[in-house]
Amino acid sequence: MSRNIWCAAIAVLLGNPLAALAADDSDQQSVAEQIQQLKQSNAQLEQRLQHVENTATQAQARSSTAPSSVNSFNPAVAMILSGTYGQLRQDPAIPATGFAMNANNTGYVRGFSLQESELSISANIDPQFSGVGTFSLAPEGGISVENGFVQTSAMGNGLNLKFGRFFSGLGYLNEQHSHVWDFADQPLVYRVLWDNQYADDGVQLKWLAPTDMFVEIGGEIGRGLGFPGTDRQNKNGAGAGVLFAHIGDDIGIEQSWRAGVSLHETRRENAVSDAVPDLLGTSGGVSDSFTGDSRTAGLDFVWKYSPNGNIRERYLKVQSEYFQRKENGMLTYDYTAPGAIPAGANITDSYSDTQSGWYLQSVYQFMPTWRTGLRYDRLAPGTASVGASIAGDVISNYAFSPSRLTWMTDYNPSEFTRIRLQLAHDESRQGLTDNQVFVQYIMSLGAHGAHQY
Repeated sequence: MSRNIWCAAIAVLLGNPLAALAADDSDQQSVAEQIQQLKQSNAQLEQRLQHVENTATQAQARSSTAPSSVNSFNPAVAMILSGTYGQLRQDPAIPATGFAMNANNTGYVRGFSLQESELSISANIDPQFSGVGTFSLAPEGGISVENGFVQTSAMGNGLNLKFGRFFSGLGYLNEQHSHVWDFADQPLVYRVLWDNQYADDGVQLKWLAPTDMFVEIGGEIGRGLGFPGTDRQNKNGAGAGVLFAHIGDDIGIEQSWRAGVSLHETRRENAVSDAVPDLLGTSGGVSDSFTGDSRTAGLDFVWKYSPNGNIRERYLKVQSEYFQRKENGMLTYDYTAPGAIPAGANITDSYSDTQSGWYLQSVYQFMPTWRTGLRYDRLAPGTASVGASIAGDVISNYAFSPSRLTWMTDYNPSEFTRIRLQLAHDESRQGLTDNQVFVQYIMSLGAHGAHQY
């Protein structure tokens, strides 16, 4: 304390040495008063500092030892309400050509439709863990768990462990919830290869590198619950695995980018596909069953630009993803036919195919509350290799590449409200061109966390 007082006195003297040398008694009194004021000020600062340190120590002790109470445990609760009006020429249940054995959940219907409502609860559990529960409320009734996972908060060294049910880290769009999609529906490649979105029950480990450039590496093992896997009921071990890596960086204050690769592997067992078209033109198609291995590799890229780095005013986002799936196994053709034996060698034979798809989209926010976007989708059904005993029944080459062009504009008066108009020219089904119109609303109630890059 005394050292601070003497330093202050010396500073006063050095500030005007000539005047100090000629100072009279009144000047000396003034200097003494200033020194006294500095002494009192330092004492007050020390008291305040001690009070802050005591408060921090008490808070740390409470967080590490005291149990949660109604006041200290305060989870964030959010509800997403959404609905659409769809005007479509063709039945949305008709699958994309060449992908009848894949998932074809469009997520929309004709006319007015209440979409799934999403209830989300998240909170810190203790200094080591946090938890998230997201529940999907179906329009026709019923509740399902969309996400329900726990993740670590203090592993350190850039590591993060997540376990429970979660959206996989593969690709770019897959981890995003539907209310943050830039369009009313997913790209075609997500619809046919991932049933719109891939989720699983399992464990995920991510590592964030301690570098200026964003570098993230992760892996997952799971039950294989989500398509293209099949639910492993009453079986030990893992039914699916995922590896992914992402890198990214800023380019000045106006641009940023992220790129990634991913790999998914699973096994399908007795996966049944109904209404599959065949060479004999069976009315309503046939029902096939497939057992085999499935491997999907993907690439993703996103680039963002905002003048002066102000994303609230204007920004441009360009993103693209590509996935390729290779499946190899045994196909049981038309196993529901009268007199057919599912295990019979005469109707089961080898089957393999490589299918792929990609999309390219861009979204431009030209005003703080208005955006517009354009997306192009394309699929490649591939040419299947089919065993001799079923080669005459199964279409191996459809010679058609499904595609779609979509435009949207949406109005966002706040971060909690979005109203969207979307137009699409759909040529994903051979000979069934569809011009589609969608009007959509998305409303967010309650606290909602920030979304990922």
